[in-house]
Amino acid sequence: MTKLIKAPAKTPAKIPPKSVDVADSYAVRLMQHLVVPTFVIDPKRRVVIWNKACERLTGVAASEVIGTNKHWQAFYETKRPCLADLVALDRPEQLPELYSEYAARGHNGLGFSAENWCVMPKLGSQLYLAIDAGPIHDEAGNLIAVVETLRDLTDQKRAEMALKELATKDGLTGLSNRRSFDQMLMSEWARAQRTQKPLALLFVDVDHFKLFNDEHGHQSGDECLRAVARVVSRHAVRPLDLASRYGGEEFALILPEMSSDDACAIAEEIRRAVMGLRIAHGADGAGDHVTLSVGVASQIPGEADSAPNGLLGAADQALYAAKRLGRNRVICSDRVLTEFAGHGPDMASVPGLAPRKTA
Repeated sequence: MTKLIKAPAKTPAKIPPKSVDVADSYAVRLMQHLVVPTFVIDPKRRVVIWNKACERLTGVAASEVIGTNKHWQAFYETKRPCLADLVALDRPEQLPELYSEYAARGHNGLGFSAENWCVMPKLGSQLYLAIDAGPIHDEAGNLIAVVETLRDLTDQKRAEMALKELATKDGLTGLSNRRSFDQMLMSEWARAQRTQKPLALLFVDVDHFKLFNDEHGHQSGDECLRAVARVVSRHAVRPLDLASRYGGEEFALILPEMSSDDACAIAEEIRRAVMGLRIAHGADGAGDHVTLSVGVASQIPGEADSAPNGLLGAADQALYAAKRLGRNRVICSDRVLTEFAGHGPDMASVPGLAPRKTA
């Protein structure tokens, strides 16, 4: 009987160390010449690769950062983690405070993506970069490196911002347009309702503007509106203040957390500042120089006030009163009836204070 002899089981062939070294060196050379800006840090967050595309993007030579933790200096003026650092440290919770757009693709394996404006100190100009950073682990699951790749999206971002500005800015004056005004007013109204703090609104109207256009022409009229817009804009100084062109020769100023008295004081500053410009008018029925009429209202929204219609109506009536009382003045909504009464019985009996539409 023939005895069957089993062949010994084959063990997986080990890759010779020399082959591994060749593969590693090939990978490094390949990464060095990638067209995508790329750098690699080790577990101690020291730079081990800084490729030529990264040198071109940042203006920082590899010799300046290899072996150091100073890669942040290529992107920022003050020390802060780069995305690769957050991957190495496994700190996704820091993404919101460091990046305007971000995504964590998973812990310990898939890395992070982010977008951000970077100041690029060596270049002297800002770039908007899309950033991806992912970890590399050995067979035992130990972190051995983090690779960060970069894409320059500056042109796309600026085009996006320009389109957004076109949609929200008035083309003539550069102030926010009516659409932006409506959106901001609703937003600030809701916030004032939550905080129970006053929201002030100014309507600013150029007196006798139709007569100005007839006398001086539409080009001069446009210059006049731009000059008034600059004055109004200078008084929107806080982050949430909004100056806008409401329509035609009328401007609006939203002033959150401001009382009626304080808002009236700002309105008076605006009126005086435009008078100080001494823009010649001189048309029949108008004064020598361009003037403004301003209506002011301030209100703390009640629980039932779902929309700022009352605030709009109050500011509108105050502006109507300023027009009826002779123009070139500021009228606050809480003093409309008193102002009319002070100008005699004919003014005091104006029915309903219907909103104005006079020039």
